[in-house]
Amino acid sequence: QIAFMTLTLFPIRLFFAAFMMLLAWPFAFIASMGSDEQELEKPLSWWRKIVDILLKAIMRMMWLAGGFHWINVKGRRALPAEAAILTVAPHSSYFDAIPVTMTFASIVMKAESKDIPVWGTLIKYIRPVFVSRSDQDSRRKTVEEIKRRAQSDGKWPQIMIFPEGTCTNRSCLITFKPGAFIPGVPVQPVVLRYPNKLDTITWTWQGPGAFEILWLTLCQFHNSVEIEFLPVYIPSEEERENPVLYANNVRRVMAEALGVSVTDYTFEDCQLALAEGQLRLPSDTCLLEFAKLVRSLGLKPETLEDDLDKYAASAMKMKKEKVDLKEFSAYLEFPVSQTLESMFALFDENEDGVIDIREFVIALSVVCKPSKTLETIQLAFQLYQSESGTITEEDLAHILKTAMGVSQIDVTHLFRAVDEEEKGKITYDDFYTFAELHPHFAEDYLYADQMGAKSGLETSSLSAPNGICTDFSPDSAGDRRKPLQKKLN
Repeated sequence: QIAFMTLTLFPIRLFFAAFMMLLAWPFAFIASMGSDEQELEKPLSWWRKIVDILLKAIMRMMWLAGGFHWINVKGRRALPAEAAILTVAPHSSYFDAIPVTMTFASIVMKAESKDIPVWGTLIKYIRPVFVSRSDQDSRRKTVEEIKRRAQSDGKWPQIMIFPEGTCTNRSCLITFKPGAFIPGVPVQPVVLRYPNKLDTITWTWQGPGAFEILWLTLCQFHNSVEIEFLPVYIPSEEERENPVLYANNVRRVMAEALGVSVTDYTFEDCQLALAEGQLRLPSDTCLLEFAKLVRSLGLKPETLEDDLDKYAASAMKMKKEKVDLKEFSAYLEFPVSQTLESMFALFDENEDGVIDIREFVIALSVVCKPSKTLETIQLAFQLYQSESGTITEEDLAHILKTAMGVSQIDVTHLFRAVDEEEKGKITYDDFYTFAELHPHFAEDYLYADQMGAKSGLETSSLSAPNGICTDFSPDSAGDRRKPLQKKLN
């Protein structure tokens, strides 16, 4: 079917979809000209209403070209005055743009998107909230803008937000980001379903790329999508004061409508678990639990790297000195709490009430920079190396088992491969040179032995039930957490 469709219907569909997008561009460009904030808060003029209808029709034809012959819509979309924010989940594909083009609700987009030819003009037409990666204060400004629009009594278009913050495989709902719920206004939950026999829609970290997803989807004779508008969720006074509680309660309602479970994994956890660094995390890593505790402790993602530098500098001064819970509290400058005690227990290998602070720094580095394996290893060498700048095989074992979040690891094979001169010690330069020559050293020297059937461990490259990405369903999450209750080392 793929071969036949590729030679016949695929190029026709692709051409027609591209033509529809190009056809929409001049209408969006003209309608966007001269628009200022005051004008946007006024009701649409008669000619803009006509443009709105034309653009929606053109976008519908574009999806029709993609095989979405009919779109099953359930429920009633609330008016902006009833619910200023539409929360959509699960987010699993760029085809989730279908409800955006049907409603022309505003969305939260990165500022760079407006510079994309053709598509950028269409994005600007729906008056999105732009997020700038170059602006360190962008997160706060984005939340303030969402709040301002949401509290405008329906003057602004509705804002459509995907609170998961990333694409998942729809097996469950991950933790919602609180941005949509900070304004404390009623929201309308919207759930998406793609009830197709073969899943070519899902686009996540692993599996087919963007163009391959497009190609496989256009090779389907028909693609189904369901959009259900759930009743408006009006927050209680407690939920208005606590956006996290509000987000969790809305997520529960949406999960029940979808017939799926929820998981405490967040966007950052997904990034960590599926990072493309040279040391891929095993499925039973304790680092996911550690990352959750880091967030619970109040260490902010935007300042985490600065905190890492501070903690690393202190750890280097302390060298091999171990600390107890009270000293750990003073080191982090956080009071003793249940969260701090749980974090301390992850590193208390011998249950003797003391930990090696260097292990905390290495784990924090992995959480901060999950894809930058060699940067973490370089930092670890600085923490463990002797005055001559070398480490032993025992030191390397401590470094790697902490960086991977496992209790045991055999690094003998790797250490001997790096230590070509059989000195019994290596420098970071030795390790870096070896890693340059063997970019897949983890698979060749660690995972081959540690992740096989003998050890019972599996890498994070496991395929999910839909064959697209790692399964973040609660059952799998529960399995992962079993060793987390114990220790990091």
